[in-house]
Amino acid sequence: MAKTKPGKKDLDSYTIRGTNKVVRAGDCVLMRPADSDKLPYVARVEKIEADHRGSVRVRVRWYYRPEDAIGGRRRFHGSKELFLSDHYDVQSAHTIEGKCVVHSFKNYTKLENVGSEDYFSRFEYKAVTGGFTPDHVAVYCKCEMPYNPDDLMVQCEGCRDWFHPSFMGMAIKQAKKLILFGLFFG
Repeated sequence: MAKTKPGKKDLDSYTIRGTNKVVRAGDCVLMRPADSDKLPYVARVEKIEADHRGSVRVRVRWYYRPEDAIGGRRRFHGSKELFLSDHYDVQSAHTIEGKCVVHSFKNYTKLENVGSEDYFSRFEYKAVTGGFTPDHVAVYCKCEMPYNPDDLMVQCEGCRDWFHPSFMGMAIKQAKKLILFGLFFG
């Protein structure tokens, strides 16, 4: 366990107020924004500690949504995509409103049912410079865009490359039928 400042005590867990959900270091959480019109912030809990008065604080590493990063949201960003940032902060544990899961990109694309608490991350983000790691990813289709799990793609049985149905001269409805019959993998 890491050393704490005098008067502070490291905690193994924290129970979210009004729930029976337990948060531990390493868990991802939804944090209440000051502006109730905004989506909750997403963070990974790094450390939980209480001060001598019993106030519980969490050290978090923030996830950024594409629209909050330099460059903004692009066509290939999925609706549930987040970037793990190098931005750390300390917040009151009372601002935690729930738990969530931030999957790797590969694991997210294998989910049969994506729930409201499911997100994915394929990039790390440097908040000050706007840089990404990795700085490039594989591209697909004739449009040469990275894969967006929200967009249907089909695999050509001949060349084994992946394409958006429109680039193969197909309607989405037609592509979905072919996928159901096992003629394409999507």
